[in-house]
Amino acid sequence: MTNLSRNFSAVAQVQPTKPDKKKYPPPFSLRLTYEERARLEQDAAGRPLGAYIRAQLFGENVSPRKKSGNRPVQDQEALGRVLGALGGSRLSSNLNQLAKAVNTGSLPVTPEIESDLQQACRDVTAMRKELVRALDPKRGGEP
Repeated sequence: MTNLSRNFSAVAQVQPTKPDKKKYPPPFSLRLTYEERARLEQDAAGRPLGAYIRAQLFGENVSPRKKSGNRPVQDQEALGRVLGALGGSRLSSNLNQLAKAVNTGSLPVTPEIESDLQQACRDVTAMRKELVRALDPKRGGEP
């Protein structure tokens, strides 16, 4: 073995240190027959099987699980306002008509059209701010 390969082997064995992470034990696998699983699902009555099995094994001593962010929307009322504005607007229809007019070259640029386009931009900006605020109220609607 050459000196170079010895040095490479020594360097390759040095593992970079990783920040301390909370380690979890590896998952435990359990094989069941179809009948056993069907019985578990029936007994669980809609609950996740893992949660049901843990509750059966450990009873009141079961440790709580971390909850995932199933509901990212913090402000349901703001989200309702945005969805109401989207439902009441003809935004998609208007944008489609504008795109068609641009593609055919038949879009006259009148002060009224320009005003409508500017209003549409303001409406979209307002809806965006409301969505950002609904998803993260700490940001207050600022992107």
